[in-house]
Amino acid sequence: MIPEFIDTWQMSEPGKLKQTRVPMPALLAGDVVVQIKGCGVCHTDLSYFYMGVPTVQPPPLSLGHEISGVVVGGEASLIGREVIVPAVIPCGTCELCLAGRGNRCLAQKMPGNSMGIYGGFSSHIVCQSKFLCVVGERGDIPVEHLAVIADAVTTPYQAAVRAGLAPGDRVIVIGAAGGVGSFMVQVAKGMGAAAVVGIDINGDKLKLMENYGADFTIDPKGLDAKALKAVFKGFCKAKGLPSNTGWKIFECTGSKPGQETALSLLSFVGTLVIVGYGTDETSYMLSKLMAFDAEIIGTWGCTPDKYRAVLEMCLDGRIQLAPFVETRPMSQIEQVFDEAHHGLLKRRVILTPDF
Repeated sequence: MIPEFIDTWQMSEPGKLKQTRVPMPALLAGDVVVQIKGCGVCHTDLSYFYMGVPTVQPPPLSLGHEISGVVVGGEASLIGREVIVPAVIPCGTCELCLAGRGNRCLAQKMPGNSMGIYGGFSSHIVCQSKFLCVVGERGDIPVEHLAVIADAVTTPYQAAVRAGLAPGDRVIVIGAAGGVGSFMVQVAKGMGAAAVVGIDINGDKLKLMENYGADFTIDPKGLDAKALKAVFKGFCKAKGLPSNTGWKIFECTGSKPGQETALSLLSFVGTLVIVGYGTDETSYMLSKLMAFDAEIIGTWGCTPDKYRAVLEMCLDGRIQLAPFVETRPMSQIEQVFDEAHHGLLKRRVILTPDF
């Protein structure tokens, strides 16, 4: 049944949230109504809310783009099906989409940013059916947990694809204990990486990653670039691995220290993929890139066609969700935002509607 209104938490202006009710939009051809079961809280939401990063749709609007739920209206064949709503929804017809680069489609829509006032911290959302990832059999994984696939898990997968990650590759993840970095570690190992080194200043959470794909971890607190390299080289020597050729580095923090660490480790025929978002500028001598015959790649979101492969990795256990997420009622959104902003969360929070 399609409700007349959508209950939602809107960002009325940066730094302010209010609970309200907005009209259900008229359905267009191909639209479905998804009753939201869970919406993950992402660093991007915090950037809009606390840092003033502009949204395409100006406030008031509902944030939230990591969405899972069940179809309750629209295309009859999908009614009752559990789905994941892509965080980046391409147009599907432009030059970039047709070239397989729809994740950077210039006409893309993003829940909680450029889909009008509608986002995931709500009871329902309307979206195009053709881009949904239909879940099917999910075993004992709660449908709410699948919300994080829409960004925190698919974004690392897209980064791995952009890097050409293949079985046997050697990988470094900067920010390996973070919301995206912890899944970047699991994606890399799940895709067959022979060695995964995790680097993060959160020592306790970083150590946990040794149970979920990290072969070696480094806490860089108190280490300058030279000392960190010495620790890394020690691991490589002990494992009989080259320390200065062919490593694929994924920078997931978006912070200046994280980026500087990644650049310091980039070496001969290596690849650095920028996954995390930040506003600081970082300098680098580009002639090193030439001398190393190395690459620096940017990556953005993930095309919907890759969601099925990521979902399968979660369902078959290559990627574990439960140890890295927790659910809370959506009425706690203000408290969760505050805790996330101050770095107090131990897991990625998925908010479940309780209007």
